[in-house]
Amino acid sequence: MTIERTGPKIGVLVPYTNCNLEPDMMALCPPNCTMHFARMGGYDADEIPGSTQMAGLGASDITESLRLISGVRPTAVLYGCTSATLTHGAEFDRSLAAKIRPATNAISLTAAGSLVEGIKAIGATKVGFASPYIGEVNDQAVSFLMDEGITVSRQADIGRELGNYGQGELTPDDVFELALLADHSDAQAIVLSCTDMRSVETIERIEAAVGKPVVTSNQAMIFALMKALGLPRHKNLPGRLFSHL
Repeated sequence: MTIERTGPKIGVLVPYTNCNLEPDMMALCPPNCTMHFARMGGYDADEIPGSTQMAGLGASDITESLRLISGVRPTAVLYGCTSATLTHGAEFDRSLAAKIRPATNAISLTAAGSLVEGIKAIGATKVGFASPYIGEVNDQAVSFLMDEGITVSRQADIGRELGNYGQGELTPDDVFELALLADHSDAQAIVLSCTDMRSVETIERIEAAVGKPVVTSNQAMIFALMKALGLPRHKNLPGRLFSHL
């Protein structure tokens, strides 16, 4: 068996307890591209991931993670945590992406920035927002989107505090029900935030149920990546978002 490996190499920075980002990225990986992962810390796995912890992750020193991922000479580097920059705001998110570029000599995309790019690509200005975050982080995410000109018509969370591993242990059925809670008559799309939530598997099911496009963190990163690299659409890309490539 021969595997084509002449295309772009994509580096992905993954929070060290995240178990779902890598499978999603591999499933959505464009043909001829390869995915390469480096883990990053900066938080306590045993604590509830509240605003302070997630902001701490966003502000943590990722020099070593960037040094390691630079070893593959990536074409692009994806910062794979949405809440880590949602808690700081849009300007911080852009600043982090700008710092990653010279450190890796690669195109740099963040999960939060990609989420915004995806929402704007489908032309939505009002959305339903759902995540597994605790309330204070959800509120900060809503403020982040508002600063980008996106109104949240309804927000929904899982209804209980989830630990770092609990977020990733939500089933696709859990995610589907959460998305329905976020739907609103004014919402033009449903947004599912969190790179460790199994949202990619539910996109088409949700779109069929609510009749609206769905934008998720991991799906949006692949969309932004393909757009930045000028890659053509391929099969196994879930959701209406990819019709805007």
